[in-house]
This record gives sequence, C-alpha cells and structure tokens, in this order.
Amino acid sequence: MDATTLAAVEEAVPGGVSVRETDRFALAHDASHYLLIPDAIVTPRSAGEVSALLRAATAHGVPLTFRSGGTSLSGQAGSAHLLVDTRRRFTGLEVLDDGQRVRVGPGVTVRAVNTRLARYGRKLGPDPASEAACTIGGVVANNSSGMACGTEQNTYRTLESAVLVLPSGAVVDTARPLAHPELAAGLLRLRDRVRADPRSVATIRRLFALKNTMGYGVNAFLDHDDPAEILLRLVVGSEGTLAFVASATFRTVPLHPHRATGLLLFEDLYHATEALPELISTGLRTIELMDAASLRVAQQDPRADATLRAAQVDRHAALLVEYQESTPDELAARVEAGAPVAAGPVSLTTDASARAALWQIRKGLYAAVAGNRPAGTTALLEDIAVPVEALAGTCTDLIRLFDAHDYHESVIFGHAKDGNIHFLLNETLDETTRYERFTEEMVQLVLDAGGTLKAEHGTGRIMAPFVRRQYGDELYDVMVEVKRLLDPAGVLNADVVLTADPGAHVRHLKTNPPVEEEADRCVECGYCEPVCPSRDLTLTPRQRIVLRREIARAEQNDPALAARLNAEYTYDGVQTCAADGMCQTACPVLIDTGQLVKRLRAEEGSSRLWTTAARHWKAVTRTAAFALDVAQSVPPTIPEATTKLARRASEAVPLWTADLPRGGPPRRDLTAADADLVFLPSCVGSMFGGAAEAFLALCAQAGLKVRTPTAVASLCCGTPWKSKGQLRGYAEMKRRVVPAVREASEDGALPVVIDASSCTEGLSEMVPVIDAVRFTRENLLPHLEIRHRLPSLTLHPTCSSVRLGLDADLAAIANAIADEVRVPDDWGCCGFAGDRGMLHPELTASATAAEAAEVTAHPTTAYASLNRTCEIGLTRSTGRPYRHVLELVHEAVTAPE
Repeated sequence: MDATTLAAVEEAVPGGVSVRETDRFALAHDASHYLLIPDAIVTPRSAGEVSALLRAATAHGVPLTFRSGGTSLSGQAGSAHLLVDTRRRFTGLEVLDDGQRVRVGPGVTVRAVNTRLARYGRKLGPDPASEAACTIGGVVANNSSGMACGTEQNTYRTLESAVLVLPSGAVVDTARPLAHPELAAGLLRLRDRVRADPRSVATIRRLFALKNTMGYGVNAFLDHDDPAEILLRLVVGSEGTLAFVASATFRTVPLHPHRATGLLLFEDLYHATEALPELISTGLRTIELMDAASLRVAQQDPRADATLRAAQVDRHAALLVEYQESTPDELAARVEAGAPVAAGPVSLTTDASARAALWQIRKGLYAAVAGNRPAGTTALLEDIAVPVEALAGTCTDLIRLFDAHDYHESVIFGHAKDGNIHFLLNETLDETTRYERFTEEMVQLVLDAGGTLKAEHGTGRIMAPFVRRQYGDELYDVMVEVKRLLDPAGVLNADVVLTADPGAHVRHLKTNPPVEEEADRCVECGYCEPVCPSRDLTLTPRQRIVLRREIARAEQNDPALAARLNAEYTYDGVQTCAADGMCQTACPVLIDTGQLVKRLRAEEGSSRLWTTAARHWKAVTRTAAFALDVAQSVPPTIPEATTKLARRASEAVPLWTADLPRGGPPRRDLTAADADLVFLPSCVGSMFGGAAEAFLALCAQAGLKVRTPTAVASLCCGTPWKSKGQLRGYAEMKRRVVPAVREASEDGALPVVIDASSCTEGLSEMVPVIDAVRFTRENLLPHLEIRHRLPSLTLHPTCSSVRLGLDADLAAIANAIADEVRVPDDWGCCGFAGDRGMLHPELTASATAAEAAEVTAHPTTAYASLNRTCEIGLTRSTGRPYRHVLELVHEAVTAPE
C-alpha cells in the first residue's frame, strides 16, 4: 500500500491502523483453508470511523474486508489489502423489552448474547455450533442458522433491523424509511424485475425452502416490499460485500429449558437417513447426523458419552436427537408420543451432565475430526443442503465420490432434519487437480438433487465460481446489479460471493506444514479466543500457534522476516501469555497453548537463581512478605520508583504498586498425631495473606484435627517454576514436596488440602490433593452454623477452578452465606497468573476490563474468589475488596447472633 493511501486510512481511523508484521500475519488466519496477508490491520472504534474508512477506501480504490470472530470456513474473512478488525471495539449489548429483543454490536459472540438473555427465558434464533466463538457480525454476514433453528428462526427471519454503513459512507438505520432515493429506486426496480420472471420466482422458492446461503438473499425481493426491509435482508448473508453492520437488533425466541437428548445408532448411513422423515414427524427440535468416521473420532474425546466410547463402530451411523419444551409435562408428553419411532439402543436422557456429554460429541466434531488429520494436510469442510427425501441418496453418492477420488478418511455429519450435511476432506493443497475434479463432480451431484451448494457457511471464495451455475443467468445478473447498486467501486470483499474468476476457489490456499507437537493439531477454528486473557492486548492462542507456523515458513523463505517475527513474539507470544490453560477448556482437540509457551520459556534455559530459590523457599517467601510490609510503611513513591528502576535492567523484577497488600503470616507446622486431614497452606498466602487461618478455624469448629507436612514453610506446589519454564527448580521442589506430603498423609490415607485454586491445580500434578473450597463444602459446611448472611455477594471463579471443576462448590458455599450471589456475565481469567500481573500489569488490566465494568455497575455487599493473586488482580481492576470465600464463611460462622 502506498504512503498516500495509508495516510488517508490513518486519518480516517486515528490510532487504529497497524502495519506491524505480527499483527498482519496473526489476523490473516481464520478457520478456512484460505490465506491472504493484508497490507494493514484497521481497528475502528465506531460507525463514524467505519464511515470515514469506507470513504477513504473508495477514494483511493483500496479493497477492504471486515473480520470479527474468524470462525469462517469458506474464505470470506481475508484480504490482501485492508483487513478491518470489528471484534475488539464493537461490543455493545442491550437487552430490550424484557428479553423480547436484543441490540448487539458485531463483535459480541452468540454465547455472550444468550448468556444475557437466559435470565429472561429467551435466546437468539440462530444456534451455530461455533456459538462460543462466532460473533454477531459473522452471524448476520453469513445468515447463520445452526442445529435447531432451521429456516424459521435463522438470522434472516429473526433480524428486526440494523444500523448499516454503506460503501459510500452513508449510515442507514433500517428501522427507519430509507432516505436515499436512488438506492430505494434501484432496489424497487430489481424487486419488480425478479417478480416479473416466473422462472426466477420458482427458483427462489425452491432454493430458499432449504437452508441456503449461496449467493445473495434474493428471496428478499419476494418477501418484502419496503426498500429498507429489502436492503436489510440483502445484507443478511452478503458476507461483508454490501455494507458494514454496525449494530443488529434481533427478535429473540423462547429458550426451552426442558430437554431430552439421545444418540440413536444405526447399522449404516443409509438406514440413518432413511429414518429421517418419521423422526421429523415426532417434533424433534434437532436431528444431527454422524457417520462412522465421525463416531470413531468422537470416541477419542474423554468428555464424550460413555456409551459411545464403549461402542464397537463398524459401518454405523448415528443421529443425535433432542426434544425441547417449555415445561416438564410438555416434554414428557412429547417423549412419550415419539418413543415408538425414536427407539434405539440409547434412551433419551434429561440429565444435564449426560446431555452435555452427548452434545460434546457434535459441537466440537469439525475441529476434532480436522485435528486428527494427517500431519501437513489441510481440512476442507464443504456444506450442502438437499431436500430431506434426497438426503440418503446424496450421502450414498458422496461416499462413492470419496472413494473415486481417494479421499478415504472423509467424514459426513450435519443437520439431518434440514437435509443439511457437512463433509470433510483432507488435502495437502500443494497440488489441486484432484480437489478440482472432485469439486466439479460434487457440484453437479448436489444441483442434480435439487440442492444448494452452501447451506449455512456462506458462499465465500470456495463456492463463488459456482453461483451462476446454481441460480442461472437471470438471477445471477440480478445479484451483479445488487452489488453494483450498493458498492459501485467494488471495494468490499472482492471475489467473495460473486467472482469473474472460475478458479477463485483454488487460489490463496493455506498450507499447514508441521511445526511442533503442541501446535500441529490446531485447525485454527478460533474457539479458544473468547476465553484468552490476552486476546485484546496481544495475541490469542490461535494466533500464537499460527505465528509459530509463519515463523517456520519464513525461516525457509525469508530469514529476515523470521527474525522480526521472533523478536516481536517474545512479548506478544510468550511474556503476555497467562499460561492459564483456559484455551484447553474451549479447544475441541484439547490443545493447551500455555504448555507450548511454557516450553518456549524453558528453552531459554533454567535460571540458577530459581533453582536456588526452590532449595530456600521459606526464606524467599518470608523475604517477599517482609518487603511488602516495608513497602506499605513508607511513602508509596519510594517502592514504586525503586521497582521501576530495577525493571529497566530486567523485566523479571515485579512492579510494586500501592494496591498490593501487606505481607502474609508465616506458615506454621501442625503436628496432630490423630489428624483427620493434611493441610498444605499456600505460599501465596504466606507472601500476600490468604485463607489459611480461616480454613483452620473452620476445621476446628467442625471438630477436625489438622496436620501439616514437615517443614511446610519450605514447600510449594511448583507452579511458579513450571509456568516460567524453570524445569530444574520445579524438579527440585517436586523432590522435596512429594515425600513430605506422602509422609504426612500416611501414603494417601488422609486427604491433602490446599487453600488456593491455582496451587491445587499445580500440586495435583505431584500428589492427589483436594481444594479447600471443595473440602469445606463436602466436609465442613454440614457441621457449621451460619449465623450471619450477606445481602449480596459477587463471585470471581478462576481459571483453575474451571479446570478443576470447582465452580459448583464455590457457588454452593456462596449461596450458603449470601442471599444473592452474582457471577458477572463477562467473567474471565484475570491474567494475574501468579506474578504475571506484577510483571505485566497491562495484561490484567486488559483481561479484566469487561468484568470490572460489570462489577462496578452492579455493586454488592462483598466480593470473593478462591485464589489470592486473583483476588489482588480483581481488587486492583474493580476497586472492590476481593477476599477468599472461606474468609467470608469464617465471618458468617463467628458473627454474633
């Protein structure tokens, strides 16, 4: 991009333009198999800045593409010119009319919207499997549907209005009459043209009776008369080629809380699809198809249904079915009526955990299947729909095509109730002849069956060359006129939806060379990104992995580029990673990018200082506590200035700030001969204060005797060393901890309890251990008298509590001591990560920004978590005093009557 154009873009979006190579390569990757490296990344803050940006792009003839969640599979979110990031800034969310409607910015995920709506008993109509990561911008741009919504509750049907920014820079609210006479006249002219052609009308009726995201939504010309409504419906599914959606207002649908789910096994794919018409007649809300290859991959997921994991899968296929109703009685009646038809070896279940295990199979299936692909190959996911009565034959013919073109590991799965299936191919993409031949035959197969080549993933680049073939010349020309009317300069997302290039689907293909074990299974789906604490500061887990791939590629082709990327990766990729493991909780193939980062830290070499610290940990913790006490006793400018000066020499020096607490008490040895449990108080509590004394007091009140390991003040869970990659120090600490704990617990005869969730997680890798919160819920709370209840309490779960499954225990304790318990909707990992919040306070500030805003907007009587450093981080970001929940329990028990 020339300097003049770049200057115009920077003027339009001041401070929101980056040409840094790390940013450009990181944002270039999405879930598709296409890759274009943009000249610049633009992050506008408002519709006004988007308007200015579009005017600048049109004036200088520079194309641009909008990108948000990056879950796109068809290649519609990439650009070799300007890539506009709409995820970070457009995050407004307003619930209207007691949940009947909701107004949302394009950067908000579907899950976040549904979390807000759940308390009203409502949800969005579209329910894509990627709901945890896909955003409203993509939902509108691709006319998202999903597993249950069909064509009745998809985006097209449930979107009420939107604020659009047109390529001209005009801002249009479709809730109002369209105040652009030429545009209105052009839309009405095209409406009348379509309606006057019986063949066009018949084609539209046939194709849009199915799930159909191929081409533009020309059904708008039949469904609506008003120009503003026609414009809105044309923008739905237009994949960012006609306008920018600055906000969208949806009519919501009822959230049916009572559900019965089951997995029906069939001897083969043909028999499963043949059973569909009768199953549909029973009123099932979802019927999800999985072939034998899909089932075999799903069996490898430890979170999947136990019955499936034990099944002997040969040529089998399965249908995951679910009834959804508003009341238990309605559900029971529905299940009873459908029982004779839906009979199978697996009965329907209403148990929440069992249902979650079944849905785990389906929701992560694409990424799980793709994650098991051969090394060096790329997963290509196709998406079609045919009339339900043609589905069995279409699946049979697809399998024949797989065999004919040597795609032997291909799988078929999808939304069988709607005749909508996905199939996945593994290709190297170094040579595309086989893929092109297969695509040609597949296109003809689907069109001969009366189907659509894209049901819900959008046309993208992958099917743009075949739009004319599906619709015919007349409707294709109408689509060309739509594009010309709204985007005469052609600046929005060129070669997406419509293209004059018959080979556009095999250009700009992304290859995935093997890099390293932790990264190679990643399919770049982006499911990990919403839970990453550094997502709005530096990189996400997906971006950390793709940059490793780009560095490896550059090392072969451009060593200078590799050196620059490596230099920037030190801060972006390594130093600002919390290594909290939350990415693994969202990853369909269970990649913990934090483990990759820890290995990279370890490769920098073990520090003799940290190994020495492991041998003298008691002295280290007491020195830290003493330093905190001293810092609190002198003017705050002195310790702050001192640590800032020391950080100039080494960023390994923590930054002292006035919000840090005084030092904690020393850990004392307890030697009860007839102990009921072993307690290992966290060293974090010794340094910063914590819940140890409160826990011991609760044990005493419950009549339990406590013992600590010998020389407990010198022991640690090992997390500080492991997270920093200090493997020698970790090994030294493990060598000390394991025998001490085994001796104290009488080789595991006594439970071992620790009072900080991150320490529980760390110690569990050495010896069996139970968190103090769970121990309190199970063993202490039944024996305690709560004498004082808090009116309200805000909770902050931690990344460790999620990974350990402690959140239910935390909630139970909170509800025992408070009348109202609130977990912020925008809760997430605080990014404090031991000392990371003192080394890089900007990480915690970014990670907690949304949660802090919500907490300060809804004040409560008290604030609690279950990990000391997290409590420090949340106190810093919110200005509210967070404490360990067990301290509050102790106060509730000891309060005067």
